[in-house]
Amino acid sequence: MPDFDIRPLAASTATVSNLSEILVEVVANGGSVGFMHPLAPEAARAFWDGALAAAGRDERVVLGAWDGEILVGTVTLLLDCPPNQPHRAEIAKLMTRVSHRGRGVAAALMRAAEAVAVKHGRTLLVLDTATEGGASGLYEGLGYVLAGTIPDYAFKPHGGLTGTMIYWKQLGPS
Repeated sequence: MPDFDIRPLAASTATVSNLSEILVEVVANGGSVGFMHPLAPEAARAFWDGALAAAGRDERVVLGAWDGEILVGTVTLLLDCPPNQPHRAEIAKLMTRVSHRGRGVAAALMRAAEAVAVKHGRTLLVLDTATEGGASGLYEGLGYVLAGTIPDYAFKPHGGLTGTMIYWKQLGPS
């Protein structure tokens, strides 16, 4: 299995451009990550500008997986939780370039996100994934537990409703 360089990303023109390319590609290929197809590059850039600004305020960590000089995947760890949930974080926007799927990028990003969560004192992670075309097999293989399914939760990028599956994982003592 290839070894990917996974590290936190900070705001820069090149980083936003790379992340935007991945987001547009994932949405075009049916990835249910909160956007509809076709996704305008400007909208993708605006999203990542906001996400990386939030990372600069320590509200989240955006991790990138690099294969040499190519950004091939990303995942976000949302840290900005209500005051009664300082032990919790949420996994969001796990995405891998189509060219690198099936090569362990997503699993490596998830393991890195878990390690970052522990460094931030988080002991519980939650996430959701689409019932159709989502990554439930990946999450279950990494030890995430299905809490339940919500039907007709969101529109798929190309139209039509899909449900979502809610997962959780305890990282340490609560």
